[in-house]
Amino acid sequence: MLPLERKKRIKALIEKESHMKITELSKRFSVSEMTIHRDIKPLLEEGCITKTFGGVSWNHESNEPKAHYQGCTLCGRGYSERLAYRLILLSQQTETACCAHCGLLRHHQIEDEVMQAICPDFLTNTTISALLAWFVLDTSVHMGCCHPQILTFESRENAEKFVKGFGGHVYSFEEAKTILLEKMNGLQNSCHAQK
Repeated sequence: MLPLERKKRIKALIEKESHMKITELSKRFSVSEMTIHRDIKPLLEEGCITKTFGGVSWNHESNEPKAHYQGCTLCGRGYSERLAYRLILLSQQTETACCAHCGLLRHHQIEDEVMQAICPDFLTNTTISALLAWFVLDTSVHMGCCHPQILTFESRENAEKFVKGFGGHVYSFEEAKTILLEKMNGLQNSCHAQK
């Protein structure tokens, strides 16, 4: 099957099923998971689908493709997939924050509406559950996003190794949210204020 034909079939299948695991798509089309990730990238950029933990979901809120550029749901800044923090709501809508900083603040604001939260592992760039992630605050590495800056890691071990080289502190989801809220109260809630 030609890649273009496979991409069309993948899109149709996700639309029909509403949610598909990457592993399921890989098996159905007899290609690697990496090939599936490459095939769905344009669908993600168009806004037809959204990433979920281990899979993708059809975006029911609009049948029209979204513009490529979208701003953070909290601060309005543009975002990079490398740092993006996504909230999947009970209403099946998805909100995207530019980074874990804005993602945690928005998560706190609407936590009763949140079904799932996902973010990328800083080292591997794989999608992970934010609730199971480890968060590094106060590191010397600056990614050019909101302050206080927060980086996410799938394993505590990797987060601690990162901190040994670049400084900072490692926190669980709840700890990071609490510390961030405390720090933001001292900064008059400005995401872009430097420490």
